[in-house]
Amino acid sequence: MESINKSDENLGQKLQELMFVFDDLSRLDDRSMQTLLREVSSDNLVIALKGADTVLRDKIFANMSKRAAEMLRDDLEVKGPVKLSEVDGAQKEILLIARRLGDSGQISLGGGGEEYV
Repeated sequence: MESINKSDENLGQKLQELMFVFDDLSRLDDRSMQTLLREVSSDNLVIALKGADTVLRDKIFANMSKRAAEMLRDDLEVKGPVKLSEVDGAQKEILLIARRLGDSGQISLGGGGEEYV
């Protein structure tokens, strides 16, 4: 990726976006998901989840308190239709946060991470 970024930064960025998409967040371990959720604004999360599949939604709800999950579900129901471009923008912003957290070692983007004993 580094050599691609050096020769064509635009292409490198597009490849990185295609390699890790929003639905891949469902593969995060619970601790990583909780860390990510602390960094994401609830307004952005509501918009992003409008375009998410049920597996990712369930994973997010499972990593929140019951009260927070209920509030998020209510917000999703109340929120009317959202432009696809807004959903894509919110999802990309969350992915940027996830990549930043992954690069700093705060979360594991590999989906499961290392085993501990």
